[in-house]
Amino acid sequence: MTTTITPACAACEAPGAEWSAPLGMPLCAACATAATGTPERDPVRLGDILPVTAAALRAHGPVPPPRTGSPMTCRHCGAGARWHRTAGGRWVAIEPGERPAAGVPRGERWYIAGDGTAVNPRGAVPSDRCRVSHFSVCAARPGR
Repeated sequence: MTTTITPACAACEAPGAEWSAPLGMPLCAACATAATGTPERDPVRLGDILPVTAAALRAHGPVPPPRTGSPMTCRHCGAGARWHRTAGGRWVAIEPGERPAAGVPRGERWYIAGDGTAVNPRGAVPSDRCRVSHFSVCAARPGR
């Protein structure tokens, strides 16, 4: 007689989990429902998906430390700025200090999140403060 061993759920460690291809981990029926949502469970409670999310993050291994805040010197003007990774995975050189958002054109306003990611929001309240890209204000850059 052959005995098959079923894996434990990656989120709650319950036995009898099945492989979830979209999430890339074994999940029990309850956690799979919480992770994917169904019409019977809409909206999904935050407490239901946190264990699944934590398990997914553990399954993909550690994230390398970002190169956030790396100093740079502009080759055109010699001024200093810092590189920050954007939410889209690109890099942007951010000027030191904040400015009133009301004085910065829409699309050129940057905010630095707690993890160092540079975020370019669609709008801002005039009383907000923001940062700007060095390349938006570099006086020695060709074409300025």
